[in-house]
Amino acid sequence: MESSPLIIGSGIAGIATAIRLAVKGHKPHVFEASSKAGGKLDVWESEGYRFDKGPSLFTLPELVEELFTLAGRNPKDYFRYKKLDTLCHYFWEDKTFLKAEANPKSFAQEAEKVLGEPAQSTLDFLEKSARDYALTSPVFLEKSLHKLSTYLSKDTLKAIPHLPFLGLNKSMNGANTTTFSTPKMVQLFNRYATYNGSNPYKAPAILNVIPNLEFNQGAFFPTKGMRSIVDSLVALAEDLGVTFHYNSPVEEIILENDKAIGIKAKGKNHFGSSVVSNMDVVPTFQKLLPNEKAPAHILKQERSSSALIFYWGIKKEFPQLDVHNILFSDSYQKEFEALFETFSLIDDPTIYIHISSKVNAEDAPKGCENWFVMVNAPCDQGQDWDSLIAKTRENILNKLERILGENVRSLIETEDVLSPPMIQERTSSFKGSLYGTSSNSQMSAFFRHPNFSSSIKGLYFCGGSVHPGGGIPLSLLSAKICTEVMKEA
Repeated sequence: MESSPLIIGSGIAGIATAIRLAVKGHKPHVFEASSKAGGKLDVWESEGYRFDKGPSLFTLPELVEELFTLAGRNPKDYFRYKKLDTLCHYFWEDKTFLKAEANPKSFAQEAEKVLGEPAQSTLDFLEKSARDYALTSPVFLEKSLHKLSTYLSKDTLKAIPHLPFLGLNKSMNGANTTTFSTPKMVQLFNRYATYNGSNPYKAPAILNVIPNLEFNQGAFFPTKGMRSIVDSLVALAEDLGVTFHYNSPVEEIILENDKAIGIKAKGKNHFGSSVVSNMDVVPTFQKLLPNEKAPAHILKQERSSSALIFYWGIKKEFPQLDVHNILFSDSYQKEFEALFETFSLIDDPTIYIHISSKVNAEDAPKGCENWFVMVNAPCDQGQDWDSLIAKTRENILNKLERILGENVRSLIETEDVLSPPMIQERTSSFKGSLYGTSSNSQMSAFFRHPNFSSSIKGLYFCGGSVHPGGGIPLSLLSAKICTEVMKEA
């Protein structure tokens, strides 16, 4: 393996990094602690129900397709997906219901009809979201923020004059309160802070670029479920000569003269040309580099939120629900104060329900639905999770039964749960946070760990805990940045 890059972890960023390196002629070896690849993109099956256990929203499919194209393959030979006509069904306690269609004009008109929000306000917001995304993504998402060349690029010079108008000095909620006249519309767009585990009452308004991904570019669904993204990419990687070592937890990164030269897995040393960690950056330093000085400012940063998820096989179909559904809390600001200040869950949490059987009927028995029921949760701070899980389960069921008018608990045929401590245990995500660090400060994007080590040569990083952030699209971009930095070394 002396001339091969060694990759720690096979989350989607680790797989994408391996593919990009293989396309360039390398023979990467990927070491994975569990028995299969994918990290958070896991799957669970029970009594005829199939559940994607991790990410449930698919945007920017071109980032996945690009990997096949780079390898000279036709993406459709490996992976297929469809565009959703409806983005989400929104519910409030006062029985207000809003169907968010994928067409921006249709959505704006429906929001005016249902909420009283002027359609033009919504369209103006979405147009600005698209403009700001187009302006900032080439700088903040597609390049390293820790290389001088980024700041001398044409994209950066083009963006600089617009910085005062990007909302860096205002919170998402502050900007949305100014933009929209109705509290429900403010709440609807505030929720996009949760897409990177942040607090809309503190996170900068620049995060209002996130809705652009859904409303202007589209939400999609893989025809064989979210797990099929991983399965297709692993198949491509193996076709390109990537070697996966499963059940091989890495115990140490081997250094020589301040250079990463290999890893130790299952008591055996493996040497390579470089080391890439797709493991959360905190345990990478704490567990694999215990004798090296860790970047203190990274370790002290506020963690992103986590999730508490129930997987319920429901023996009934609910026509009022769609693929993606949100049942909003009446105490939204208190919900985020609990998440980030007291590390707790309120009694009226916002509930997200994902039902893939709405698209793929094979994911549930006939006449039934597979419910992925999630509430935002604090990262693990040693809370009494058994108590929190039991209490929150009851609060969720009570809220569902109030809004849907059905005895939901009597319809549950099979059940599983995923909590922040379980997320940490299964995916090495520090404290169970889903997106590494939060974006609750003006300069948070610049404080993420870079995709390379400034003190250890040959050591690189990809995945949701480093630049540019968490979630499928940003993790894929982290792989792209990582391999570009490796090429420059």
